[in-house]
Amino acid sequence: MTSCKNSADLTEIINLKAIQALPKATEHFISDIHGEFEAFDHLKRSCSGIISIKIAELFSGELTQKEQNILCFTIYYPEEFIENKTYSSDQWKVLLNRLVKVTRHVSSKYTRSKVRKALPEEYAYIMEELLYQYDQDSNKQAYYDAIFQSIIDLDLASHFAVSLARVIQQFVVDHLHILGDIYDRGSHPDSIIDALMEVPSMDLQLGNHDIIWIGAYSGSLALLAIALRISLRYGHIRLLEEGYGIDLSRLAKFADKYYEDNPAFHPRGIDKNSIRPDKFLSITKMHQAISIIQFKLEGQIIDRRPDFKMDDRKQLHIMNEDYSQITIDGQTYPIENGCFQLVDPEKPYELTLGEELLILDLANQLQHSKRFKKHIDFLMSLGQLYTLNNGNLLFHGCMPCLPNGDFMPVTFQGKSYRGRSLMDFYDQAIHEAYNHPEITDDHATDLVWYIWCGEGSTLFGKKTMKTFERYFIPDKTTHKEPQNPYYEFRNHEDFCVKLLQEFGLDESGYIVNGHTPVKALKGERPIKAHGKCLVIDGGLSRAYQKETGLAGYTLIDNSNEVYLVAHHPFTSRANAIKNLQEELPQQEIVFKRATRKMVGQTDIGHQLSQQINDLLEK
Repeated sequence: MTSCKNSADLTEIINLKAIQALPKATEHFISDIHGEFEAFDHLKRSCSGIISIKIAELFSGELTQKEQNILCFTIYYPEEFIENKTYSSDQWKVLLNRLVKVTRHVSSKYTRSKVRKALPEEYAYIMEELLYQYDQDSNKQAYYDAIFQSIIDLDLASHFAVSLARVIQQFVVDHLHILGDIYDRGSHPDSIIDALMEVPSMDLQLGNHDIIWIGAYSGSLALLAIALRISLRYGHIRLLEEGYGIDLSRLAKFADKYYEDNPAFHPRGIDKNSIRPDKFLSITKMHQAISIIQFKLEGQIIDRRPDFKMDDRKQLHIMNEDYSQITIDGQTYPIENGCFQLVDPEKPYELTLGEELLILDLANQLQHSKRFKKHIDFLMSLGQLYTLNNGNLLFHGCMPCLPNGDFMPVTFQGKSYRGRSLMDFYDQAIHEAYNHPEITDDHATDLVWYIWCGEGSTLFGKKTMKTFERYFIPDKTTHKEPQNPYYEFRNHEDFCVKLLQEFGLDESGYIVNGHTPVKALKGERPIKAHGKCLVIDGGLSRAYQKETGLAGYTLIDNSNEVYLVAHHPFTSRANAIKNLQEELPQQEIVFKRATRKMVGQTDIGHQLSQQINDLLEK
């Protein structure tokens, strides 16, 4: 007999135990979005095809494939398919009935209390009545029809249907995992973050490209230069000028004074004929100016941080007098497309006065951009380098390893870190730099730059970054960036189990990685080590799709199974809607559970057990 006498406590214990007996809700994993807002938005709205699967199950034999596709897109994009549409009363009833049927199905895993809280306040009572049909003989059908008719008569059908569609999207996936790289390459990372800020339940693992922008806000002038360089390289100045309100006119004026046209710095992914020639040339010149500033600032970091061991990444002082050749490891290479007119041979890593004033002005603008600060604050409020979730390990990049498979020790300021302690150390440095954005050259801020490109970084995953070589040295043998041995060892089950154990997890879990696009064209598979490591680089960036042959993978973990979803390249929202581009997702089952996983077996279930014990001990 329990010693708990309070009836409210007893009721709560009954409620908590009942919740533990519910099926585990569905989790959705997405990685490497890279600014491709429309593709990401479609994945989020469609829940990587889960909605299409549910509709196929519910309406098999009742709706044609085209009718199913229309219903799917009505749920994905209710604004286009429902709002301001003229339907007859009967058509509205059919649509509302179908939407209610889907809503009832996808909400069945949740408690009535949780469902009620998720419903729009103005329709909560009506939706509850429609969702909970206890009468299997349809004795209440006239009652439900009356509800629908009243909604139609009051001219609320459109708004009510849109509300149902949004509720369906929310209920299909209970929790969203974002495994990093929201920024760079695509033009709308700001819109992605705005959308993520509306997600009710999610976690976020930081990616190497996110680190660039966090570091830029946190005072790293080198990472600011890198953020600007990558934006200019892909011609995405809209993000800077319109998204974050950064005035690039001083940079443009400065670059126009000192730089000329240079094919190595033409913006990628832009049709030269689709942009005004003067704008194209301006981007090309700004791209050169900020790249030289980056190389100088990086050299300064390397000089003041000998423990980074990155002297080989300084190239400005090893070119010949006229900057036509460079000698690396005893081998001399010609330089093409050089733009070193502001590099002083006597002090190659010292900024000119103009460069210094320029980068400080840009840093001041970025730190005082309210929208940018709001986005970085959001990333830092959720962002971690790794997450432990339901016995699984989630992180973006890698765990640096030695050739023998041991975790690589990395030493900073006389103290060595490896494995989990290395990730924890980096995470602490990122937060320290973020909390003191006014300091530009402290160890923590410089560490954020190291995390972007250092050999011992858990986000970079390579021996060295060859940015300089790729711009200026035509010999492609100098462009190679050898991967860390981790990327070979993650194919082996024993290594993956060792990594899980490093984080206090057992062999029943799995590892989820992003960061490296799966090259399906070359036969690479996203499932490694017999399902112990799953690679879900979304491949949403069009720059990768020639190598991958697809738009990457997302991951679904529900109560019955874990499976990967392979995606086709996404053209545009308008195209998808126009052509109803809906196909049942290409699923690759990682494993099916022998028995259905319940809430009681999850992290939430363990928390509920603790709450129950606390109540029993009162």
